[in-house]
Amino acid sequence: MAGLITYIKESFEELKNNVSWTPWPEAQRLTVIVAVFSIIFSLAIWGVDTVFSRAVKAYFEFIN
Repeated sequence: MAGLITYIKESFEELKNNVSWTPWPEAQRLTVIVAVFSIIFSLAIWGVDTVFSRAVKAYFEFIN
């Protein structure tokens, strides 16, 4: 158990002192960019899924 506590303490020390973090304004800007592209991509997938589902539905109605 002591080894786990030491590991956690050393990990926090490493994160605090040795990791170079992205500046806060840049992190916010990049987060917004990722969110916008995620929304656009999900809408594109939804659109393609809708078209394919209607095509499959029309096909099966046609063969019946």
